[in-house]
Amino acid sequence: MEGKTVSTFGDDLIQSLTEAVAHGKGQGPAIVHEPIDPREVRKHAALTQAQMAPLMGMSLSGYRKWEQGQRHVSGPAAMLLRVIEKEPDAVRRALS
Repeated sequence: MEGKTVSTFGDDLIQSLTEAVAHGKGQGPAIVHEPIDPREVRKHAALTQAQMAPLMGMSLSGYRKWEQGQRHVSGPAAMLLRVIEKEPDAVRRALS
């Protein structure tokens, strides 16, 4: 909270709660991303699990847990999967 006055913090808090209520009612600018299936992305890119894990920056066992449903894909990993789904060669080039 350093650098913010109490009134500014209060205004931010009220705004965020207003946005949360609107989101709960299905209103507002929130973007909802559909879940992505890492197995389908991998198959579409014609990759093995051992090839896919390093593209995702993770261990093979961690990647397998996604495909087995033991872990959920979220955040930046989901976005990277979407990029791999559309442009797998671009990701390979960028990471080589």
